[in-house]
Amino acid sequence: MSFSIAVAGKGGCGKTTLATLVVRYLKKHSLTPVLAIDADPNQNLGESLGLEVSQTVGGIIAGFNEDKISLPPGMTKEAYLEFRLNETLVESQGLDLLTMGRGQGDDCYCYPNMVLRKFADSLLHSYRYMVMDNEAGMEHLSRRTTDNVDVLLLVANHSVKGVRAVARIAELVKELKLHVGREMVVINGVPGHLDPLLEEEMAGLHVEPAALIPEDSLIERFDFERRSLLDLPGDSPAALAADRLVTEILSRELTLNKGEK
Repeated sequence: MSFSIAVAGKGGCGKTTLATLVVRYLKKHSLTPVLAIDADPNQNLGESLGLEVSQTVGGIIAGFNEDKISLPPGMTKEAYLEFRLNETLVESQGLDLLTMGRGQGDDCYCYPNMVLRKFADSLLHSYRYMVMDNEAGMEHLSRRTTDNVDVLLLVANHSVKGVRAVARIAELVKELKLHVGREMVVINGVPGHLDPLLEEEMAGLHVEPAALIPEDSLIERFDFERRSLLDLPGDSPAALAADRLVTEILSRELTLNKGEK
């Protein structure tokens, strides 16, 4: 049974960076194989992981709608689509990547999102962990992309707007009755310490951060140099903080599993 970690938050809060740092931890500790899922139409996870994406779920669907009149003899539309979807999986040592990409038309992501989720579910039995990077905002919750996940990381940047955004996301998760094992708030890009005004805002919203990810110039440098964040050195402040977060997540998982036996 695969253990799933999803990342959500407003745009620019560092979701993709955190998702990559979670994958980095899993690979570093040989907790593989890992399936990384980029469920953001504005795909960035592949670049962050250092993996080249040539096919996306949205692209396959668009091509399928054009090519379906020439299906191979004896093959159903559903079987042909599933066959083609396998082309979207980018494979590497201990880590595979599945990317949603764009659908047809302007901002038409609902159907690719549904296909992505169904295809990902069919793959999960082959992976020890799944890490999903979601699009900005809350729409993916309504589409239930982040339904049935073990841990949902609600990421905010060091701002009042970011904290309010994660509070709204947490409320929507409750309203939609999504099956989420555990929600954890992460404040990203913290400049040394939390601003007192931000702490006051969090107290008023009953937001308790599980982790603070500090500002890290190495993240920006790796981005400029187009280097994979999987290769961040061990003394990277952001990587160290993410390592502590994932250690806590997996320690709790281990404790729960022991309790079930």
